[in-house]
Amino acid sequence: MAMEKWAFNRVQTLADSGIQTVPPQYVRPVEKAHHDPNSFQVPIIDLQLPFSPEKHDHIYKDQYDSIAAQISSAAESWGFFQIINHGIPDELLQRLQTAGREFFDLPLEEKEPYANLDGVTDDRFEGYGTKLKCTSDGRQGWSDFYFHMVWPPSLIDFNKWPKHPPFYREVTEEYGRQVLGVVDKLLSAFSINLGLEESTVGNALGGENLEMELKINYYPACPQPDMALGVLPHTDMSALTVLKPNDVPGLQILRDNEWVTAKHVPDTLIIHIGDQLQTLSNGRYKSVLHRTLVSKDKVRMSWPVFCIPPLDLVVGPLKQLIDENHPPLFDAMTYREFKQRKKTKAKKQQSS
Repeated sequence: MAMEKWAFNRVQTLADSGIQTVPPQYVRPVEKAHHDPNSFQVPIIDLQLPFSPEKHDHIYKDQYDSIAAQISSAAESWGFFQIINHGIPDELLQRLQTAGREFFDLPLEEKEPYANLDGVTDDRFEGYGTKLKCTSDGRQGWSDFYFHMVWPPSLIDFNKWPKHPPFYREVTEEYGRQVLGVVDKLLSAFSINLGLEESTVGNALGGENLEMELKINYYPACPQPDMALGVLPHTDMSALTVLKPNDVPGLQILRDNEWVTAKHVPDTLIIHIGDQLQTLSNGRYKSVLHRTLVSKDKVRMSWPVFCIPPLDLVVGPLKQLIDENHPPLFDAMTYREFKQRKKTKAKKQQSS
């Protein structure tokens, strides 16, 4: 009897059942914006060589300033960019993806013990699941997922991590450490381009207490891919999101009131500006709407790491950016309160 209940709850099980039409709860909303089918080249930024402002040689300093300016420009105009030569070994990225695939390839009865049965009710959501309750209008995305903390070590509960494959913990711990190094570089660049001390933005997000959540998205092949979305339109609540996709394109960004598909570029990490960084920068850096397409015959997967402030840290526009000509555009509040407000707004949209 329990297996029958699970069969209705997991999109992967539904997709594997051989259905030919998408059930009503997965049918996407009517388009309000024109869908441009063309692929757009999201800015690509090369982080190679001495990406550190502490290099005093003027050549290195010029290189750093150039990279930092590119990061800032992309954050202001796109809200997204891709990075290459980020320093995370290819072998580690491949093992990360293998670990995720092997978990989702398990029989359902081996995955369900990791399920978060309470849904999105706790301050920190961890576990295996399907529907997030804060989707924009109550419709369901064509996806399953797994959430858990990867930083700081004091917040990690390994009981909430998959036990299979056996190398999952080793590879995911190392990936978390590597992503933290990339995030430190990016936050420094954001600070400098705002005319602030290098550590300002990082400190405003909690400094050493910055938190990171890993999510594995699993988008099964869909019999009617034009009828469904993997994830409905949303902005990320995080400060910054570092995403590793597999080789199946699907990310769409709302740009100039059109949904445009981000062209897939191998060996890149995709960086999303989130709501908290938009707030800190007083709107200079943009947190933009995005969504995910699905494929008719391929499984799409992605591994976003959400970089967030501690729940009770107050985040508001940086005081150094506020003056008579630049009044605060956002209220200061704790991250906990921000999450609750966003969820409440989403529920109102669902019922309207």
